Order: sequence, then structure tokens, then C-alpha cells
Amino acid sequence: MIICKDVHKFYPLGHGQKHVLKGINMTVGRGERIGLLGRNGSGKSTLIKLLGGVELPTSGRVERGMTLSWPLGFTGGFQGALTGYDNARFISRIYGREYTELRDFVEDFSELGVQLKMPVKTYSSGMRARLAFALSLAIEFECYLIDEVIMVGDQDFQRKCHYQLFDKRADRSLILASHSPEIIRSYCNRAVVLHEGTGTVFDDIDRALECYDML
Repeated sequence: MIICKDVHKFYPLGHGQKHVLKGINMTVGRGERIGLLGRNGSGKSTLIKLLGGVELPTSGRVERGMTLSWPLGFTGGFQGALTGYDNARFISRIYGREYTELRDFVEDFSELGVQLKMPVKTYSSGMRARLAFALSLAIEFECYLIDEVIMVGDQDFQRKCHYQLFDKRADRSLILASHSPEIIRSYCNRAVVLHEGTGTVFDDIDRALECYDML
């Protein structure tokens, strides 16, 4: 399981603090698909980053009993001076994957062509998102983190993302932050509604969406 125990997160703000998360408690079991709902600024992206280890809680604990992806579409981990190929090589070493297999998947999935030979700092935001998705999906994880950016690229690329995440990996756990009721209802079986730093867990998706609509 993945367990959040009384997770708090605040950031320095002038002479004070911005308390984004105020004691989040939640569990994610194997195969569960959790939707994160909340208005802009409610802490969805922050919670995704804490779950993925991109940031650390100010207090509380995140226990990981499954392998987690980094947030899909997250581009902050790229080394901008390296090429797309070099970043893929780096990821393959970290996760012990055969580089040629990972490279072939990234080439096919990202459709970036010769741009993979260019430094990532020269990429547009859309190109960086394509590379990030390709690298995330090239590694098999037990739980995938998705932060709203699933709708990147053209329709063909979006269809490939949906197939890889929701069809091919239908048995995996998923934590998905989204504003779209349709996406949450279609792909999640539980939900957490974030509001003013707190999180309410719902086992019924329709009740979660009703609560979200009233915010």
C-alpha cells in the first residue's frame, strides 16, 4: 500500500508561511485508482509531488509499499544540457533497464525524431511533455502518478497515452489529479477532495464529485 500519515506541507511566504496541506491521511491499495479533486491552489500538484518523492513533507510521513512513477508529464527532472537520448540513457541506468529497449520505446512513443539528438533545453513545452510521458511509460511501475497534464499533444498522442495507462496497465494503481469529472468518473474507483489544505476520502465517486461541485 501507499500510506499518507498526517502529511503537512508549507512553504515560506514573506515573513510567514503558506500552509498548503494540513494533515492529509489516505491509503492506496494495490490496483486502486484514486482521483484527486480540488480547485486551483488546493494542493493537488503538491500532494502528487510528495507521493512521488519529488518534494518532502514538512511533517508527517509517506510510506511506499509499491513502486511509484514520478508524476507523468513532470519535466523538472530533466538535465537541460543533455539530449533526449542522454536523458533516456540516464533513466535506464537508474532503473536498471536495457538502454536499447528503452530508447526504442521512447523513439516510437514520443515521435520526436531527430529532436532526440538535441539538448532538452531547446525543446518546446509540448516536446518536453512528450519525452516525459515516454520515459515514464518506458519503466514499469506498480503505481502511476498523473498530474492533470494527460491531455498533451494531438489526438493521436492522447489516444496512445490513454491506451498505455488505462488499457495496457489496467491492473496498476493510479493516482490522478484532474478537474475533469468525466475523467475521474471513467478511470477512478475512489476519490479525495482537497479543500483548504484538508483531504476528504470518498469511496463513492458520485458523492466526491457532488462535494467538489459545491466548493
